[in-house]
Amino acid sequence: MKKILFLICLVLLAACHKDDDNETVQQTRTVLIYMSAENKLSYDSEYDLAEIYTGSKSLSENDNLLVYCDRAKKDELPWLARIVDGRLQDSVSIVDMQIYDEDYYSSYGVIFEKVLSYAFSHYPATGGYGLTLWGHANGWLKMDSLVYTRAYGVDNGTNSAQTDAGLWLNMPTIRRVLEKQPHLDFILADCCNFMCLESLYELRNAADYIVGSPAEIPAAGAPYDKMVPEMFKRQYAAKSIMTAYANAYKDYLPLSVVKLSEMDAVAAATNKVLKAIYSRLDTEYPEMAGLIHYYNERKASYLPAYNIFYDAGDFILRFAEEEEYKEWKQVLDRAVTDKVIAPTWEVNKNWSTHYSDFTMTEERYHGVSMFVPQELGYYVQYNEDIKDLLWYWKVWK
Repeated sequence: MKKILFLICLVLLAACHKDDDNETVQQTRTVLIYMSAENKLSYDSEYDLAEIYTGSKSLSENDNLLVYCDRAKKDELPWLARIVDGRLQDSVSIVDMQIYDEDYYSSYGVIFEKVLSYAFSHYPATGGYGLTLWGHANGWLKMDSLVYTRAYGVDNGTNSAQTDAGLWLNMPTIRRVLEKQPHLDFILADCCNFMCLESLYELRNAADYIVGSPAEIPAAGAPYDKMVPEMFKRQYAAKSIMTAYANAYKDYLPLSVVKLSEMDAVAAATNKVLKAIYSRLDTEYPEMAGLIHYYNERKASYLPAYNIFYDAGDFILRFAEEEEYKEWKQVLDRAVTDKVIAPTWEVNKNWSTHYSDFTMTEERYHGVSMFVPQELGYYVQYNEDIKDLLWYWKVWK
């Protein structure tokens, strides 16, 4: 009997040791911050890098905090490094990684894919992956640039200039690249106007959650000294990330967290409620004046503004019947798991010019935007451009 008890104890000890090992392995997480800063944000990247170094000091040795950085510096190639205890470690350039033989557009799809593949293959993790998209963005919109594109990470290539003229990554390309990578626990969109239903639907299979703002964000970006530790939390890190971000910009930045596995249901519910709304309209294009909108584009100072990113729920609330809205909102609430309201945001200095035609309220704010086709002027082009998004064919057809 003693021998049997002894053997049982050995088995239990071995099992505990094995569990401990597994727990240690599970604690390994890799988070990549992709800094597309070869543009007017190059100067701001210096401050965010300093914050990242500070935030890294609280991480464990099993945490892989990676930064890919492309700045407007003629004497610096784009580089990837692990940040450990406030210092760069194992820094490699775009040439060292055999991705390109000189500085090139970090907003080029092939470069984006090769950097991510290199980072995640050289720093594998069993406890999950995260990605931060740092830089400029414009939701799903096609931007005037070198190619036919949409809307993240403008880069002026080999010019190393602090200008926002250059190549942009489009949302379908980001989707195709991310779906080849390890599935992400979260994407932090540290860039403007990312939380639009069009982009969220496009990326619905790439990650569990996306954190970001439907509006313009401050050039200073996220408070990385506070947020980096939150990125390595194992339990619902997305909410902790959003909270840390919101605390740095109280009443100055609307934010939300979206659970991407719910986006198919959101698309189906939106399609249903839109059919009901448009069946009652007397005109093909609804009157949008007074609705919450998060972006104000002017092709020239003397031309009218185009409000493209309307609060999705504010639009449905105005035009749907009460029960239709409630049914739709129940579905949206399962997707928008957390949100923070703010009465103003980045363009506060021009608020009276661009955003004085609506009032933000808890009831009207839903944390995500949506494009609604319009009739006049340049809207005709937007009405065509949106047809390149999967959301259009799922929701508007």
